[in-house]
Amino acid sequence: MSNQFRLLREKRFLPFFVTQFLGAFNDNVFKTALITLVTFRAGQLTALDPSMLATVLPGLFILPFFLFSATSGQIADKFEKATLARAVKLFEIAIMCLAAWGFMASLLWPLVGALFLTGLQSTLFGPVKYSYLPQHLATSELVGGNGLVEMGTFVAILLGQVLGAGLISWSDSGTAIGVTVVGLAVAGWLASRVIPASPPADPHLRINWNPLTETWRNLRFAQGNRVVWLSILGISWFWFYGATLLAQFPRFAGELLGGDESVFILLLSVFSLGVGSGSLLCEKLSGSRVELGLVPFGAIGLTLFGVDLFLASPTQAEHAGSWLQVAATHWRVLADIALIGLFGGFYIVPLYALIQTRSEKSHQSRIIAANNILNAAFMVLSAGVTLLLFRLGLSIPQLFLATALFNAVVAIYIYTLVPEFLMRFIVWILIHTVYRLDTKGLENVPDQGPAVIVCNHVSFVDALVITAACRRPIRFVMDHNIFRTPILSFVFRTNRCIPIASAKEDPALLEKAYQDIAVALADGDLVGIFPEGRITDSGEMYPFRNGIRRIVRRTPVPVVPMALRGLWGSFFSRKDGPAMSRPLRRGLFSSIALVATSPVEPALATPDNLQQIVAGLRGDRR
Repeated sequence: MSNQFRLLREKRFLPFFVTQFLGAFNDNVFKTALITLVTFRAGQLTALDPSMLATVLPGLFILPFFLFSATSGQIADKFEKATLARAVKLFEIAIMCLAAWGFMASLLWPLVGALFLTGLQSTLFGPVKYSYLPQHLATSELVGGNGLVEMGTFVAILLGQVLGAGLISWSDSGTAIGVTVVGLAVAGWLASRVIPASPPADPHLRINWNPLTETWRNLRFAQGNRVVWLSILGISWFWFYGATLLAQFPRFAGELLGGDESVFILLLSVFSLGVGSGSLLCEKLSGSRVELGLVPFGAIGLTLFGVDLFLASPTQAEHAGSWLQVAATHWRVLADIALIGLFGGFYIVPLYALIQTRSEKSHQSRIIAANNILNAAFMVLSAGVTLLLFRLGLSIPQLFLATALFNAVVAIYIYTLVPEFLMRFIVWILIHTVYRLDTKGLENVPDQGPAVIVCNHVSFVDALVITAACRRPIRFVMDHNIFRTPILSFVFRTNRCIPIASAKEDPALLEKAYQDIAVALADGDLVGIFPEGRITDSGEMYPFRNGIRRIVRRTPVPVVPMALRGLWGSFFSRKDGPAMSRPLRRGLFSSIALVATSPVEPALATPDNLQQIVAGLRGDRR
């Protein structure tokens, strides 16, 4: 069974998952029921303009995210999270009782008040939701856990919107919807009672109750970690993209596809299931690690299928009728929407996992709060940009095209600022197209702290293969000529590789390399070296040089031996002539392996001993 689905059987995850699922489900049942009631039966509640109310009410739900996210982040960092989750769920019961009264009595003001308070309740739960996961899941489980949460959230949104609209359509009485929202709130509270304890990240934190100054402080703190900050911007951009599309689905379904309400539900279902599927697939595609290479992959899909959605959309209104007729006539439109959702899942799940793993533990909830603030801001910005583009004369399909092209610009900008995303994408593509990589013993690579990795040197992509397999970034020491290889040099520089030369070639560069290695180990980094000092041109290992002895004498750290298997004879090896001279020499998806063994103590890390270990790991398979 996949690691992520096994989590659904464990107490550390299942009660939390059910709690957040029921919360998202109930929010959307209530919001959709209210907006449906206002849109189609406003006369029962008020004399105000229904279209004005339908526009204002979603903004009222988002408003607490601006006002209280910063305070919520502080609360989540200061107090135990399971207790907070139960308190938030009790608050939800009170809110839904107020909403039930409004539905049953046909009173608008209790419903409006409940909507604002529902936004506040979601604001309070948001930092708890995402900072809970890294406390209870291992790093290898974070992608799968986040994938399940994202899948559950989008399925809950879909089911909640369908049920909320249905309860209003099926009954003139508010009793059914009132009982439903209160019942779901109680069920969520019961699930929260089983959530295991989560120690506070900073119990001595003094809460700043001024939302304006604390919001500014949170945003400034998030900016202190460049990769985390840009990941937050990337997540917020996804919500901009998604909000732009979802807001147009009702008009797109009715005006261009010529369908009824069932067509809108079909579009929403296809998109939600796409995001859910992409979120679940992230664990398999990433090998249970935080794989940033999926982010550019997702961004490419968001642009390509956004453009194709424009090309596949009808240019004038049609009269297709039922959802079955629309599905038969506009299958390409549905496929594009599903694939936008799928690649959106590839895009967003690794970014959430990255924030959880790279933000400071003592400020994790406040970082999530900053993310929530920006998400809300980008969704509001989406509405403003949409209105502007419509005033400029764009049609709905043209809006889809503009959003897809904006996405390409945003992606290029972010990857220019943080090349790590693009580097990881190149490595991910290599391992999932040219090779099939099997790994064994990589648990011997320490999760933290300094260490040196030694490995046999078979091809020009050895460092990339090891990088793809290991969970931690590795600073490789490599020949300065290989370091300057066209195209690959970009990847090596991005990965902060350390160029080295022999004493005969460049003694100054040699000395600088050893200094850089010492600094890297002092900083707690992993350093990777190929002790042979050159790529094999015979398939056999060359003698290990004395560089490893000099490194561990200066900085005594564990040494992890590794061996690459199966790369000899590949396009990037020197078999039968220069490397990279015979494309597809062994075809696509050729099998390779990386094997590691237990760390060797510095005193035993001699060239002869390490070569013997690596040769044994390699065996007969070159």
